[in-house]
Amino acid sequence: MDTTMDLDTFSSLVERPDESARRAAEERWQQLDKPPAGLGRLEELGSWLASVQGASPVRPLTAAKVLLFAGDHGVAALGVSRPAPAGRTAQRVHAVLDGTAPVAVLARRYGAEVRVVDLAVDADAGEFPAEVVQHRVRRGSGRIDIEDALSPQEAVRAFRAGMAVADEEADAGTDLVLLGDLGAGSTTVAAVLVGALCGTDAAAVTGRGSGIDDHVWMVKCSTVRDALRRARPVLGDQLALLATVGGADFAAITGFLLQAAARKLPVVLDGTVSAACALVAQRIAFRAPEWWRAGQSSGEPAQAKAYDRLTLTPLQSLDVSMGEGVGALLALPLLQAASDTLADPADTLLVTTATRAPQEPPRLPSAAELLGRL
Repeated sequence: MDTTMDLDTFSSLVERPDESARRAAEERWQQLDKPPAGLGRLEELGSWLASVQGASPVRPLTAAKVLLFAGDHGVAALGVSRPAPAGRTAQRVHAVLDGTAPVAVLARRYGAEVRVVDLAVDADAGEFPAEVVQHRVRRGSGRIDIEDALSPQEAVRAFRAGMAVADEEADAGTDLVLLGDLGAGSTTVAAVLVGALCGTDAAAVTGRGSGIDDHVWMVKCSTVRDALRRARPVLGDQLALLATVGGADFAAITGFLLQAAARKLPVVLDGTVSAACALVAQRIAFRAPEWWRAGQSSGEPAQAKAYDRLTLTPLQSLDVSMGEGVGALLALPLLQAASDTLADPADTLLVTTATRAPQEPPRLPSAAELLGRL
């Protein structure tokens, strides 16, 4: 198998969104019967959607998908996350698949599909459906404070897997990806990547993650510090960085973000993990962030530093720190509102009548019936 990759090609493959469509959208906003800038950030979102779609009027969003990349990390064994039973990530994957996880519940409410991609969950591949494990690279990732997360070959496989997922979604007609992650120890890995790329120390990027106390935070901070020492020598090679202190899910998300930008597929970022991967991807293709939006602020310092470097402003400040795409998904109604308001009214009418089938109102008992029950 070819394990070499020329990442420099992404700089030419990733184009800027359509500026003429953006200008047309801004003119359309001015033509609507409303005060100037009366819809606030919805106007910026609508103009962004026009530019990434390359169309004005904007097409209503009808095929949004929550995409969750899953993988476990060796640093979780150090207790850097809130105590959880072994196999917690596998349980979370099952909860998403059976529809009981918060992201699955909210996705049904907002009309989005959910897809899980297992890259390195620490569980038997047979636990999950074939479509979930088709891109799996390995079982778990290495403990990045003392060893590499992946081999160079595994890093390339994971990166290519993310690219393949982007192609699959673009070919399937997905018009917006709400990007998330599933995995124990992932915020520690994200803190290392952000700290390395932003040149900060461990304390500046180490957050509370899954709700850890002061003692666990100190353990986590020490782990980030040790991993940062291992990351600095490979900062000039993004694939080597992902292999050294990343993980299969991180490499896949980075590959996905770059290929999605190349395929002109817009993405809403979720928590610290997707922000860290976006920062790595920006080092490879500087125009790629123009195809992304930040769903919300989780309160994690590493996420804030990454968004500052990416010049992305979160759409909401909800302090949702659980990952799993929830923060990105909660931004979907805002993007739907922006697209519907700026779309051709005929297109919006077609969408609403197709997705909102009329329902019979519930029959309420009459007063006589109620009295008869007494």
